Amino acid sequence: MANVKSADRVAEKWARVTPQRAEDYSLGVKSPRTSWANASTAANDRYKAGVTEAANANRYPKGIAATGDAGWSAKTLAKGPARFAEGVMLSGPDYQEAVKPYLDVIAATQLPPRGPKGSPQNLQRVAAIATALRKKKTG
Repeated sequence: MANVKSADRVAEKWARVTPQRAEDYSLGVKSPRTSWANASTAANDRYKAGVTEAANANRYPKGIAATGDAGWSAKTLAKGPARFAEGVMLSGPDYQEAVKPYLDVIAATQLPPRGPKGSPQNLQRVAAIATALRKKKTG
């Protein structure tokens, strides 16, 4: 039988030591051994196979059931609020770049005339935008 440290001892050390590795984390991101983009692209077939295998084995709903609403909520509230505002602020330029093509499509879409409030004619306006946005997304 292998001599193994207890899970509580391993977890305690991980929680105590790992936060001190922030500089190592930054250095690894700045100078990776291989290109993230190249390695990720090369792993596409493995990614698809893994996702397909997990979907076929119903691992997604099993994971949800294992965590449950209470687990999700507790972990999200413990980590998320402190990170949310900073993450949004840092993502502003990326958000602008990502949303611009869709706003441009909406601006360029010819809409049928507006009808009276509650008119089925107004749904045609919604359909025109939905169709244009779907075409933009799917090419």
